[in-house]
Amino acid sequence: MVTIGDVARVAGVSRSTASYALSGKRAITPAVRAKVLEAVQELGYTPNAGARALATSHTKVIGLLARFLEDEFAPAMLQYILGVTNEARELGYDTLLVSEEDGVHALERLASSRMVDGFVLLNVAENDDRLGVLRQAAQPGALVGLPERTSGVDVFDLDFVGTGRLMVDHMHELGHRELILVSQPQHVVERGGAYVWRLANAALERAAQLGIDLHAYFGSSTQPSIGEDLNRFLDAHPDATGLLLNNEAAAAALPSVLAERGLHVPADVSVIGRYSDDFARTFSLPFSSIDSAADELGRAAVQQLVARIEGRIPEGARNVVHLISPEILDRGSTAAPRVGS
Repeated sequence: MVTIGDVARVAGVSRSTASYALSGKRAITPAVRAKVLEAVQELGYTPNAGARALATSHTKVIGLLARFLEDEFAPAMLQYILGVTNEARELGYDTLLVSEEDGVHALERLASSRMVDGFVLLNVAENDDRLGVLRQAAQPGALVGLPERTSGVDVFDLDFVGTGRLMVDHMHELGHRELILVSQPQHVVERGGAYVWRLANAALERAAQLGIDLHAYFGSSTQPSIGEDLNRFLDAHPDATGLLLNNEAAAAALPSVLAERGLHVPADVSVIGRYSDDFARTFSLPFSSIDSAADELGRAAVQQLVARIEGRIPEGARNVVHLISPEILDRGSTAAPRVGS
């Protein structure tokens, strides 16, 4: 393994001079610094993370706390993780992914050990038990997901209230008067997944205002259960002319369900989903959708976090709560219902 001593020897300087040239903690002449950097490149030297942390108080590592839960669709979670890790890498940071179920203990362990410079939290519940620890930690944190209390952390999320309203408004403008909403499993709500009820409540409220009959259901997150759920919902409401999906598993299963029933989109039923554009491409989904902005949210959280880590945001500056406004990506799956529907 190449050491700082090897770099110093090749550059023809002392070990301390080579260290100072790389850390910037003391003034070094441009000529000497150039020699050290040439030696680094020649030898392929990478500073030891532990030594760098002692010298600079930074590890250049971000802790990403994500939980893969049985009642949520794992491929959708991966889109958020990719946004975080890709942006961190582009900004010169490694990512330590921690997926253990006991997020409080994991956060306490990482915060006290100073293994990371800051945290990004996914799967944020309305009253997330990790937030008390995060607010007390020396390292800053950013959330992808809106909790009930946002003090002490930066928050990034899709505007799920606006999403529910936009879905209903769009269908109403086309002339639909009976719709089915399929949300995440009920366990997600019980666990604190506020995004589920925020969208559902907003959709139900707007539907009532507009005179639309909206049937709201929780659907499974796995096959074949979600396919059975979709068939049951459609059987229960044969006059419904539109589907609103806040459930990625439902969106992935719907094409085969509709094909088995001999239904065509949008001639027989109009569909709007809520999932990331990358998710739609992965599963070749033909439905118009509101992008959950997984990549954008992950990247924005990392950008804000790194700015705090590197001192580009004044200490004590007010935390941000940024909600992305929903927009419908039209893939041609919505149209006016058939006359007589």
